[in-house]
Amino acid sequence: MQTRETITLDAKAQQRLLVLTHVLAGELAIADAAAYLRLSARQVGRLADLLRTEGAAGLVHGNRGRAPANRVDEAVRASIAELARTTYAGFNPVHLAESLAETDPETPSARTIRRILGAAGIALPRTRRPPVHRSRRERMPRAGMLLQADGSRHDWLEGRGPYLTLIAGIDDATGVVTGGTFRDHEDAAGYFEMLRQTVAGHGLPLALYTDLHGIFVKDPDRGQTLAEQLAGQPSRTQVGRALEAAGIRWIGARSPQAKGRSERLWGTLQDRFVSELRREGVATLEDANELLARHLPRHNRRFAVPAAEPAAAWRPWPDGPPPEAVFCFEYTRRVERDATIGWEGGALSLPRRTGGASWGRRRVIVQERLDGSLWVRDGSELYPLSPAPPSTPILRARHLSRVAELTSPPEPPGTLVERAPSGASASRPKPEHPWHRYPAVRPR
Repeated sequence: MQTRETITLDAKAQQRLLVLTHVLAGELAIADAAAYLRLSARQVGRLADLLRTEGAAGLVHGNRGRAPANRVDEAVRASIAELARTTYAGFNPVHLAESLAETDPETPSARTIRRILGAAGIALPRTRRPPVHRSRRERMPRAGMLLQADGSRHDWLEGRGPYLTLIAGIDDATGVVTGGTFRDHEDAAGYFEMLRQTVAGHGLPLALYTDLHGIFVKDPDRGQTLAEQLAGQPSRTQVGRALEAAGIRWIGARSPQAKGRSERLWGTLQDRFVSELRREGVATLEDANELLARHLPRHNRRFAVPAAEPAAAWRPWPDGPPPEAVFCFEYTRRVERDATIGWEGGALSLPRRTGGASWGRRRVIVQERLDGSLWVRDGSELYPLSPAPPSTPILRARHLSRVAELTSPPEPPGTLVERAPSGASASRPKPEHPWHRYPAVRPR
């Protein structure tokens, strides 16, 4: 009994079958068929001969059904799929390929891993959104000309710990993340720490580009206080004062798209670094900051690009107060006559001034630094502060005779003791004492 074989043709083979059928029927010239199929006339002649001798099966490619010579071994494919479900769960194909290549140089490419994950039914963690037309601003030509900074409130620990805010700065020219820290909320201390890391690792930028958060500029609709009206200008925030002292120009962005480089940084870190936090099992803010310090150098090696101009615009820290004395909180206080200043929970003692001069009743600046230490700034001089000893209590006369009677040990039997008459008091004055003659001087 003869069996019939079913042959499935794809769209390209079906088109060739239709055109070649007209060629064999003499209804279409080979040159015209070659133009339709975008093949040479010689190739069309070969395909026509195959269709005449073998039928439609002759149009099927000879490699159909064969495994490619460079196909990844099934054991390796299964291992990659298993790692994507367990140890590297949530890693995108590029991140997964880079992480596996750190220990195994024979790791397949990211494109191959994407196909392996798709064949295994593993969904990608991020979906690509359709492109939206926006005019992109050119990068700054030199590193250090513009530093973009922002804070990202996100479930970085995926329920293993509290919600955290990552505050980071990224150089506009190179895409290098110059510093970053996790905080409970977006606050001035986080931006101070980011700037301190930036200065220590790179230098001072020319400008800082952020949003219009109240950390940088006060709301103009809130109205001016009496002190601001007398000064003729609004008061500065703590970060604004520090930027001015460091010589960094502040630029405020009016939309998230304006500072797109920092916004795209959050998309990368919320994809890659969240997976790293998950793999390490991080559940606290301190451990997240420790892992961030180890992750940022690898991130910069992967995503940083060279600047258009090789000469960097980073400035060295000038002579004078250290960065810790600029990126800190400052408060104005008046010195008391006993060389102390009031502070929450007590008083702070001022050390001896240079030259031994008195502090007087002058106004000074108290600095609360990121490490928790307290300093006082008097002009260009800096002095460490320490808690003042407790204030001396007001001393008054004490009546100790009655106390002595109650607390003295009893006399041994047979001892003669001279006592006052019954009803008399040792503290009561005699009748001729002036206390009796002048009632006006009696204590009230």
